[in-house]
Amino acid sequence: MNTFDMEIDSAAPPVDFMDEDLPGQPEGLSEIATLIDELKHEDVQYRLNAVKKLPFIASALGAERTRTELIPFLQESIDDEDEVLLVLAEELGNLVPSVGGPEYTYYLLPPLENIAAVEEATVRDKAVGSLCEIAKVLPEIHVEEYFLPLLKRLSTGDWFTSRTSATGLYPAIYQRASASVQADLKTLFAQLAEDSSPMVRRAATKALVNFVPQVSHEEVLSTIIPLFNKLAEDDQDSVRLLTVEVLVSLATRLSEEQRKELLLSAFKALSSDKAWRVRYMVASKYVELSESYGQAIVRENFTSAFVNLLRDTEGEVRTAAASQIPGYAKFIEENVILQDLLPCVKLLVSDENQHARAALAKDISGLAPIIGQDATMEYLLPLFLQQLTDEFPDVRLNVISNLETINNAIGIERVSQALLPAIVELSEDKQWRIRLAIIEYIPLLAKQFGSKFFEEKLLELCMSWLRDLVFSIREAATINLKKLTEVFGAEWAKEAIIPEVMKMTTDENYLHRMTTIFALTIMAEALTSNMIKESILPTIIEMSKDPIPNIRFNVAKSLESLTPLLKKEPDTAALITSSVKPTLEKLGTDEDGDVKFFATRALESIVL
Repeated sequence: MNTFDMEIDSAAPPVDFMDEDLPGQPEGLSEIATLIDELKHEDVQYRLNAVKKLPFIASALGAERTRTELIPFLQESIDDEDEVLLVLAEELGNLVPSVGGPEYTYYLLPPLENIAAVEEATVRDKAVGSLCEIAKVLPEIHVEEYFLPLLKRLSTGDWFTSRTSATGLYPAIYQRASASVQADLKTLFAQLAEDSSPMVRRAATKALVNFVPQVSHEEVLSTIIPLFNKLAEDDQDSVRLLTVEVLVSLATRLSEEQRKELLLSAFKALSSDKAWRVRYMVASKYVELSESYGQAIVRENFTSAFVNLLRDTEGEVRTAAASQIPGYAKFIEENVILQDLLPCVKLLVSDENQHARAALAKDISGLAPIIGQDATMEYLLPLFLQQLTDEFPDVRLNVISNLETINNAIGIERVSQALLPAIVELSEDKQWRIRLAIIEYIPLLAKQFGSKFFEEKLLELCMSWLRDLVFSIREAATINLKKLTEVFGAEWAKEAIIPEVMKMTTDENYLHRMTTIFALTIMAEALTSNMIKESILPTIIEMSKDPIPNIRFNVAKSLESLTPLLKKEPDTAALITSSVKPTLEKLGTDEDGDVKFFATRALESIVL
């Protein structure tokens, strides 16, 4: 006999079920008893843990007892903390197998209906998501017997929270309802779209995006478009801005002639809306809107509105529009790009809003393959040069990050002739932070230019940073060498970088010698074990004889870092005993306290 049957009276009220003690349960069942206790624990963390294990509890109880005892108990727990309800809403959606499959899924609807009406929006959204999943598996007879009454109760609830949740259920259930019920659903949804609460109208507008694909073409014309038009003229901008996505969805359902006749006026109104947030939404969705309307309508009606958005008084709108420039340019003729868009691009390059400039820098390179080599050289390259000197680092980074697109359009030689002088100039800027920013971009440039070109034009510059007067620059330069090794490979570094770094071991300036240690140690992570054995380790050990204590204790720190790399291969692991350890032992007797400390620490790490 199931031990739970021995302890629980199934005829008792649900709350009594949860109040029963379950002493002396066998292993496994005692865990279930503990979880059941945790469901009513005072500590929210215990309740949260138990709710996450609901499928486990339900599996142990069995389908019938889950339906008749566990679910009613959960129904009584709806006044719990939001974080518990959030998990409960999700887990209830996972209990379909636990209640006995689709034919018993309707048992899960009451607690989810209650959760869908709570105040916290994220909890309601999770409940709506679970209800939508359950709607997919409900038998036809249960859709009209249980789900539709639930939907009507939520749709006509006294509190806006329940009506808000109801809007998200219509797309999930509409096609499963009979024709007569569909008529009622359209009426109910229309009431929600005209609700006195802006929050409900917002939710209805969001739901309309998913509702459009569920209805017939005739219903789009007779029901959805009139609803859309009312929402697009709503007195709340928070409602109007959401209609932009509905517009995209609607346009895909109509013919070109119908789009022009029924939706073009709405597009024009939204793109010039008095509220900047609505214009922002149009700007951010401009390419999607263009795709849904089709090239013919776009070429005839969209460019003037796009130019206005690029010149909008609000920086956020200009930023959103700037990100759409290359995508929109694909829909229009080249002469329109040159005559209408490029003047806006020139203004945006020096825009007062740094985010607008950064958005432009990120996407402007996408124009290069569209307008071709000559136009890129004439119009875009001067703008790239200007952006490379922008005070906002994101602008400079975005230009360099997208050099590959420009390379493909006009060739690396032209890019190097035009942009490299600016990059070199910035790398020698008197402001060390500017120099630091350029160093961080060098690996990106390396990927664009290739090893041969990089060696000829930029390698010397990279090596010069190792001797910079500012420590942060020298440190960044060493990290840069490692990244270059990762880009071009260890063999390239062995030939091109390591010999140049080695020359600094005899530099008169001890800071430069110390930078050599840093560089070799960091680069070692990207080199082979054999290279460490032949080049890196002998150099580091030789520098343990340096007269400057700072050099010697950095040698100890370097050897500590190199040891794990040497251990990776059997032929280099032997070097730890034969070379690393004797060097550290000698440094451990150094007259300088810091040298002794770091040498001793390194020796201890080797032993460990």
